[in-house]
Amino acid sequence: MKTGWFHLIALLVVVVWGTTFVSTKILLRNGLSPQDIFFYRFLPAYIGIRFFGKSQCFADNPKDEFLLALMGICGGSLYFIAENTALKITLASNVALLLATLPILTAVASHILLKSEKLNRFLMQGSLIALFGVVLVVYNGHFVLQIHPAGDLLTLAAALLWTFYTILLKFMGGKYSTLLITRKIFFYGLLTLLPLFLVQPLMTDFSVLSRPAVWGNLLFLGLAASLFCYFMWNMAVAKLGAIRTTHYLYIVPPVAMITSAVVINETITLAAIAGAVLILTGVVMAER
Repeated sequence: MKTGWFHLIALLVVVVWGTTFVSTKILLRNGLSPQDIFFYRFLPAYIGIRFFGKSQCFADNPKDEFLLALMGICGGSLYFIAENTALKITLASNVALLLATLPILTAVASHILLKSEKLNRFLMQGSLIALFGVVLVVYNGHFVLQIHPAGDLLTLAAALLWTFYTILLKFMGGKYSTLLITRKIFFYGLLTLLPLFLVQPLMTDFSVLSRPAVWGNLLFLGLAASLFCYFMWNMAVAKLGAIRTTHYLYIVPPVAMITSAVVINETITLAAIAGAVLILTGVVMAER
């Protein structure tokens, strides 16, 4: 497959991921906890990937199996718990802005830890332009910055977890198939989540789970945003590299902005539109 197709795949994935914030908001409003959402999101993804084809059951050695488990934690259970918990105790704009540092964090970490990943002038300039665009989109014309230490630190922790996941993904992608890596991420993500249900039991109220707004969004998160998107994203990182692929994450905020306006009637200002233009300009420049 030509490289251009992997750029298209990465773009499609971030468009889908940009819509997940609205789905998560709807599920939280219906009484599901961050743990519930993650469990019901990854369970159908793990079941679904078993039908994709056969792959080896375990890694070639205990060290690699441990690294795959670490990926399930960093890119699965702990990441989503940190992000969704942060959404409950700090401003959504703070979460979105701090997560927008992911491409820069990944670029720096990849440059340090992965010899194959290089930084250049276009990439750094494009990153700064896109990050400024994210600020305009996130605050949507209402520039009110409030610091909530616990929630903001949780968000920063989530960003660092995803950065570490991306680096591990690039490292392991040269040793194992995308199918095996993705299946292991779903498995270990679910496994490491289970102890949390000892503190707060899993939501099993059928009257809630049977609501169309609940099961519909859970299926979307499980099959589209997890099963499809994780597999395709992992493939793109393996082909394009951690830095180039992660830059597409800048497109998530404007997609989330548009989705929120269409689905839950949030307002879009001229500042946000200008921010979206800057984001696209920055991504194109970074890809040079």
